[in-house]
Amino acid sequence: MIELAGIIVLGILAQWVAWKFKMPAILPLILIGLFVGPVSTLISEDGSQWIKPIYDGESGLFPGQNLFYFVSLAIGIILFEGGLTLRRGEVSKIGPVIGKLISLGSAVTFIGAGVAAYYIFGLDWRIAFLFSSLIIVTGPTVITPILRNIPLKKEVSAVLKWEGILIDPIGALVAVLVFEFISVGGDAGYTKQALVDFGKIVLIGFAFGITAGYALYFSIKKKFIPHYLLNVVALSTVLLVFVLSDSFAHESGLLAVVVMGMFLGNSDLPNLKELLYFKESLSVLLISILFILLAANITIEDMLLVYNWKTALLLVMIIFVLRPIGVFLSTIGSSLSVNEKAFISWVGPRGIVAAGIASLFGTKLVEQGIPGAEYITPLVFAVVLVTVLLNAATARLFASAVGVFLKSSNGILIVGASKASRLIASYLAKNDRHVVLVDTNRHNIERARELGLEALNASIYAGDLTDNLELNDVGYLIAMTGNDEINRQAILKYGKTLGENGSFRLMNTEEFQNDSNGQLPKTEILSSTHDYVGLSRLASEYPSMQELPVASKEQFLNLVDHIRERKETVALFLKNEKDEIHFITNPSEMEAEAGSQLVYLGKPIDFEGVGRNNNSEPRATNGSE
Repeated sequence: MIELAGIIVLGILAQWVAWKFKMPAILPLILIGLFVGPVSTLISEDGSQWIKPIYDGESGLFPGQNLFYFVSLAIGIILFEGGLTLRRGEVSKIGPVIGKLISLGSAVTFIGAGVAAYYIFGLDWRIAFLFSSLIIVTGPTVITPILRNIPLKKEVSAVLKWEGILIDPIGALVAVLVFEFISVGGDAGYTKQALVDFGKIVLIGFAFGITAGYALYFSIKKKFIPHYLLNVVALSTVLLVFVLSDSFAHESGLLAVVVMGMFLGNSDLPNLKELLYFKESLSVLLISILFILLAANITIEDMLLVYNWKTALLLVMIIFVLRPIGVFLSTIGSSLSVNEKAFISWVGPRGIVAAGIASLFGTKLVEQGIPGAEYITPLVFAVVLVTVLLNAATARLFASAVGVFLKSSNGILIVGASKASRLIASYLAKNDRHVVLVDTNRHNIERARELGLEALNASIYAGDLTDNLELNDVGYLIAMTGNDEINRQAILKYGKTLGENGSFRLMNTEEFQNDSNGQLPKTEILSSTHDYVGLSRLASEYPSMQELPVASKEQFLNLVDHIRERKETVALFLKNEKDEIHFITNPSEMEAEAGSQLVYLGKPIDFEGVGRNNNSEPRATNGSE
């Protein structure tokens, strides 16, 4: 009982430490597992392990094959969650660089690491290529904490983020297929029967995965499953599919749950986000338990097996040769600079899928008597630990050395994706500003995405938006919802982080009605003349942004005063000759030079004679729906 409770407590403690110090959780988890496992034998009085995963007749947690079964089911659930995140639409939007990284880059690592392991360790070809298939994955759980701690250029962080997300299920699928090909071959090699058995595994895995995915999708869409049972039914379905598929074709269960996750992830399931949240929480708990158990199950003999110059040489090949070759080949012809390619080459930590599946497959192959199988688990764990330690400790220094830091945070986060918000966002985006809209209204989000805008279906109350890599270059915050409490909370919660250069909100109804003395905080209110209702009316009646050339500071102030006197217009921005956009909050303190543009929303007006020194006319811009 103490050991089971201890594993959960230590696992969650490791997750907290990882969050606190912005490091991948896998690092403290494996270190804790090694400490309470093999390392504890060196410091305990009787030479026993503090936590022994396998029961040996006297002590231990899991008798017989039970640890093996638990690991299989846990990894099945983790891979199902990975499959849920792999979507066709995202693959089509990420561009050729990431597409090449997860195909050509993975092929370079797969072939290169396999050949290196064969010649350096003298492993069997089958074991060498199983090892190489396991280390092609990076994964968001190890990439994301590193990227959160480094303000990178958007292109660089996007490449690393999407590579980690997409390579996880793809790499797992490759590793499963290689393992199954080895398993069906046995000592007889790749015979005709082995190929037939391999085909059977692939066929049954895909068949069960797609069938179960459609069955669960149909049941949820037709509301055969009550809402409060949705998550547990999904979990039980994953376990059922894993076991059933495995009973028809041994080792096809992992493939089936990955395919099932991919099917649901690419469906129009309305409860998909809720399902993902549940699976993420469950995965955190399973990962916390799993990796302490797996690391504790490694013996001192396993560690000594790879404690030599051969492992160091293999790591040098993987980190300093194969990764850069794969990245530079995959980015030929891209807009990335040499320094940006170098940084992407440097950041390639292996993650949870690699370590988990390695332990699972290594144990199985050792039991089957495959020569060299004992190297799989310790070698992959060595790659995981070294790459995570290296990247967590040096990524920021390396980013500074090669100059890929984000120089300024000019991105804009708009809370609320109403029609007025979309008009403003479209104008800013078409003037080369990175804009992200956040809303809980799915319809508003879909409309924003139809306009080509970045939009997140999220709440400012649920979770921490600062953890989202899409917002790493955001320095301005605009709260534009119809709820004053949400607007104020957005400023309060994210003003210092996402609104470091400026935080703005809409007036509430009371402020709008009582601001006869001009007491509104000038640096916080987006518009001193229109509240949410007024802006929404303007956006519906005059769905376009207007630009008006400015000839002098005096003319600018006269124009702002004139616009503010009218109900059909609202002054928002001043765009200077360098196309830099500034919020109009306190016009008298702004630098308005000749060649600037006053940007406003509303009815186009002929400003002839209103403080003008030229004959230029206002014009509508492309910021319209």
